[in-house]
Amino acid sequence: MKPLTHFKQNQILPLLVAPVLVTLGVLTAVPARATPGCGTTNTNLLSPVSAGYFPDGLLDLMCRDLLRGWDLKTKVKGDSDLYVTLVTFQAGGQTGWHSHPGPSLITVIEGALTVYKDDCTFTTYSAGQSFTDLGCGDIHNVVNETGMEAKDVAVQIVPHGAPRRDDKPNPGCAQPTPCPAF
Repeated sequence: MKPLTHFKQNQILPLLVAPVLVTLGVLTAVPARATPGCGTTNTNLLSPVSAGYFPDGLLDLMCRDLLRGWDLKTKVKGDSDLYVTLVTFQAGGQTGWHSHPGPSLITVIEGALTVYKDDCTFTTYSAGQSFTDLGCGDIHNVVNETGMEAKDVAVQIVPHGAPRRDDKPNPGCAQPTPCPAF
């Protein structure tokens, strides 16, 4: 066996690098794949090309109605985009697991939709019912588990220029079932 000093430099380098690459490959987590939505159509109700734009300071709102016991406080620092979106769900359609960078106010206007959260709990909302999504990393999947079309209207406030949604992998929940073939 030759002593190490007789190896050429180009022969030693692969011997030193290979274990490092194997170790990195084993210890590096493989990112989980996002779960795609299916059977949904999104229609921006503000305009076909843009969202509403609110410059920094414009969403600093406060309103109090003492007679009704109603109090509103909203303060957004930074420029914001506003989306008003009609989402139509075919029977069995779903959004896929995702989050938003800001809050959403959602009203079901037709049918019924089940909202699955990343802790694997769920709530079903029927036409006329509303729910909120804080955004900021809250992961959820909205599913039409009925045999009929369902619709909701979502009002979202997100940081200016940010994508409206961020696709996420299934957090390990058994439900909902994968998308049917449409």
